[in-house]
Amino acid sequence: MKQQRDTNLAAVRYWPTWLGIGLLRAAVLLPYPVIMGLGTVVGHIMRLVAPKRVDIADKNLQICYPDMDAKQRRTFIRKNFASMGKGLMEVCMAWWWPRERIEGRLLTIEGEQHLPASDDKKGTIFLTAHFSSLELSGRYLIHRSPSHAMYRPNENPVIQALFERNRTRGTLSIISRNDVRGMIRALRAGDGVWFAPDQNFRPKGAVFADFMGVPAATNPATSRFASLAGARIVPFVLFRVRDGYHLTIEPPLQDFPSEDPQADAAVINRIFEHWTQTAPEQYNWIHRRFKTRPDGGRSPYKKRAPGVVARH
Repeated sequence: MKQQRDTNLAAVRYWPTWLGIGLLRAAVLLPYPVIMGLGTVVGHIMRLVAPKRVDIADKNLQICYPDMDAKQRRTFIRKNFASMGKGLMEVCMAWWWPRERIEGRLLTIEGEQHLPASDDKKGTIFLTAHFSSLELSGRYLIHRSPSHAMYRPNENPVIQALFERNRTRGTLSIISRNDVRGMIRALRAGDGVWFAPDQNFRPKGAVFADFMGVPAATNPATSRFASLAGARIVPFVLFRVRDGYHLTIEPPLQDFPSEDPQADAAVINRIFEHWTQTAPEQYNWIHRRFKTRPDGGRSPYKKRAPGVVARH
C-alpha cells in the first residue's frame, strides 16, 4: 500500500504541487523580513486569482461591520489577503524551521502559567480559531505542552502527505476532525488536543450563537467532548506583531460545559469575537461563516457568474 501511495505522489499531475512546495521550502531559508514580504506578494496574487473568496470576505465584512463602506472593505480585504499570504509562509516556517529559529520569533507570551503541569492527568482541549498564523501557533503550543493536533484531510494527496509528516513532528499524533473516538480517547488518557471549531457547522446538530453580533451555526462538539472526557478548556491564540509573534494562553474556562449547549457555544464565540476584534485583519474572513441560517433561509453568499472578476 505504501509503495502504491508513493508512486501516486510522483505522478506527473502532482509535479506542479511539488514545484510549488520546493519554492516555498527554499523561500523559508531567507531572512524573516524577506519571507514576510514574499508572503504579502503571495497574498495579493491569491486575492487576484480567487474572486469567489474575495466576494465571501466582502460579504462577511458587510455582515459583521455594517458601518464599513465599500472603500474601507476593499482596503481591509487587501490587508487580509496579505496576512493570509504571510500565513502560508508561516505554515512552511512551522514545518521546516528548526525549533531555535521558531522560538526566536516569539517576542512575548502571556498566560503560560495556565498550561497543565506535566504530571496533570486531566485532558485539555486547547481551543483556538482560524487566524492566519494558526499552523505556527500549534508549533509554539507543542513546544510547551505536547498535544495531539486535529486536522481536516486535504483532497490533494501530496499536501495531505506533507501535513501528516510535518504535523506529527513534535505532536503526540494527528487526529482527523471526523475521528470523534480518537479525540475522546486522547482526552481521557490525560492528553492535550488542539481544536479550532470556529467555522460554519452543518444544519443538523448545529446550535446558533452570536459571532460579531450575528447568529452563526456553531459546532457544539467542544462542550460535548469536554463533558464526555472530563476535560478542561484552555483557549490560546497567536497574533503576528512587528518582527515576530505574541502568544496568549488564557485561563481554563470555568463552569464549562454547562447543561445548555447554546450557552456554551455563546461563551466560545465571545472568545473568538474578542480575538477577532483584537487582530481583525488576521482572521480568516474567506470562510462562509454565516452560510447556515437559523431560519433555514438562503445563504447570504452569492454565486459569481463565470468570467466575472473582483474589483477589490
